Amino acid sequence: MSPSLCLQDLAELFDQPVQRRSTPLDIGTLEWSFEQVCTDSRALQAGDLFVPLRGERFDGHDYLGAAVAVGAAGALVARDWHGHIPEQLAYLLVEDTLDAYQQVALLWRRQLKAPVVAVTGSAGKTSTRELIKACLQPLGAVEASSGNENNDIGVPRTLLRAQEPLAAVVLEMGMRGLGEIERLSRCAEPSVAVITNVGTAHIGRLGSREAIATAKCEVCAALKPEGLVVIPAGDPLLEAALARVWRGRVLRVALADSDLCGADLPVADLVAELQNGSAIAGSELLFSDGSKISLPLEGRHNASNLLLALAVAEELGVPRSALISLQVALPGGRARRLVLAEGPLAGVTLLDETYNASPEAVLAALELLHSQGGRRFAVLGSMLELGEQSEALHRQVGARAAALGLDGLVVVGEGPDLDALLSAAQAVPLLLQVALPEDAAQPLFEWLQPGDHLLLKASRGVALERLIPLLS
Repeated sequence: MSPSLCLQDLAELFDQPVQRRSTPLDIGTLEWSFEQVCTDSRALQAGDLFVPLRGERFDGHDYLGAAVAVGAAGALVARDWHGHIPEQLAYLLVEDTLDAYQQVALLWRRQLKAPVVAVTGSAGKTSTRELIKACLQPLGAVEASSGNENNDIGVPRTLLRAQEPLAAVVLEMGMRGLGEIERLSRCAEPSVAVITNVGTAHIGRLGSREAIATAKCEVCAALKPEGLVVIPAGDPLLEAALARVWRGRVLRVALADSDLCGADLPVADLVAELQNGSAIAGSELLFSDGSKISLPLEGRHNASNLLLALAVAEELGVPRSALISLQVALPGGRARRLVLAEGPLAGVTLLDETYNASPEAVLAALELLHSQGGRRFAVLGSMLELGEQSEALHRQVGARAAALGLDGLVVVGEGPDLDALLSAAQAVPLLLQVALPEDAAQPLFEWLQPGDHLLLKASRGVALERLIPLLS
């Protein structure tokens, strides 16, 4: 049976009476189960509960009238709201509507029989989320985060979409500072937690990888005591941070040829070998029992993400034999391969990684580019929110691009960070800096020929995807 909530449940949750300014409330109104919980007045339907959220430039309370107009079951209203509340609206007063929204989602989650899987990490969250979703589908329907639903609003929204019968809920959890993932964990009470890695994304805000490791391990804050944490083996910072907050089960994964640092670290529980050392889509992961699983996504980093997903699937009862040939479609700007078919660049393969970029993700994308045949080119831009380490991390990317033997590199943007990248990449034969993504088109027209591979990678703020229509 699917979760069901009514106004009386919320009155008990918040220890507040349901109110209405006009006619008295009857038992039928209080026990009327709402169809869904909605924060967008434009999407409200009859029978919904409306939760008006606030932002820097909007206040959802301005649309309480819309809740009455469509026949909503009621609304949650912030105690400090002094504007108009329609007479016909059933409502409860709460201290903060966003916090209340998360509490309602937790109440909903506690009615779910399906396990909840939480995924966090510095890079690879979305890819791992989609791999887990694909691995769990043999069990039945899977509800999962979509788009950018990895924050204070998106996580409860995903939970509140979950309807039984359901095999699992897969939640992506992002953060920009300490305490944020803990709050999401307490909203979701996960059954399984996955930490993809501890990198340098948002290091400008947190100050160190140690602090980032601490933040990622907040996913354990409300993990079920009998639950499981799945992590990559070999990271001493992650191991130390996890040991401080979790005493339950941990499952570690690794590729067989990984350079695991520290002989005193726990060994991997799930190990696989890449066929011929290759990490292209369609090649296989080989396991000690002789089983094989094809890689649905290119790149060594995605082979590691697949191992994390397989560990979750096995924990929840999916036989490995059901996962031999996985199909995974990622959201736009992630691991997208496009062979240009028309125009002056026909025959060039475009590796679209424009959605976002951290140092670890850029280095992984460069390794993927290096594994391709033919000549290899890249268009790179700034990696944001790296603080005092930003120049050094950009320099590291430039040095790696040169070491991997790129044939050409266009750097989009200006400033000390990109100067550092350019300086370190001087060994790249064709090297150019431009101000805007669109400015990269002309040199690429001059450089590229059929059979070449081109990588596009930068932080979201660079908007590197604007270059794609000009090339195709």
